[in-house]
Amino acid sequence: MNRSEISISPSLLASDFSKAGEEIASISESGCNHVHLDVMDGIFVPNITFGPKFIKDLKKESDLIFDTHLMIDRPERMIADFIDAGSDIITVHAEATDHLERCLSMIREAGVNAGVAINPGTPVSMLEAVLDEIDYVLVMTVNPGWGGQKFIPSTLKKIRELDMRRAEEGYSYQIEVDGGINSETIKLIYDAGATLAVMGTAFFREENRREYISNLLESL
Repeated sequence: MNRSEISISPSLLASDFSKAGEEIASISESGCNHVHLDVMDGIFVPNITFGPKFIKDLKKESDLIFDTHLMIDRPERMIADFIDAGSDIITVHAEATDHLERCLSMIREAGVNAGVAINPGTPVSMLEAVLDEIDYVLVMTVNPGWGGQKFIPSTLKKIRELDMRRAEEGYSYQIEVDGGINSETIKLIYDAGATLAVMGTAFFREENRREYISNLLESL
């Protein structure tokens, strides 16, 4: 991906789960090619969402890139299940496991893109040992667990640091950003170096989602 480009990954968490198939279709119709799937276990984060069967059933009906974000404790226990479900990207939290390199190996050996997420209070230095092994770094710009939260401006420093290190040290990871992304904050993360933006409430509240995405990308 060229630095001049950014992709949008609508987060199904902000959608109407009773119409999940229709919501997935609307993402495709909007021109986006990713869908972000927030898996929460009620332990690592206080909310609970869905598991691998939900993802597997949706995957049968869609050719979108399934971007699975595991907000779960000890993700190594369930990585194989989410690979089997059809995830194209699996992101684990650096804070959720003592075996980060093992998690990344499990993902990449299965031919799936591997990502690591860091919470707002976690420094980029925590990823030092794995920056050359990951396809995505997911910077949380809100505290994980709920949708609709307000963007935390101080997290922009981490996006800039990751962008600088990617350029200076030759890393190839994409910088994904999740939390409080809308038509204003996307400009901030784009300028900081983000290449993939997770968008929940701002996307699903729109009636004409295709026009919204087209106008948003044109504005950048």
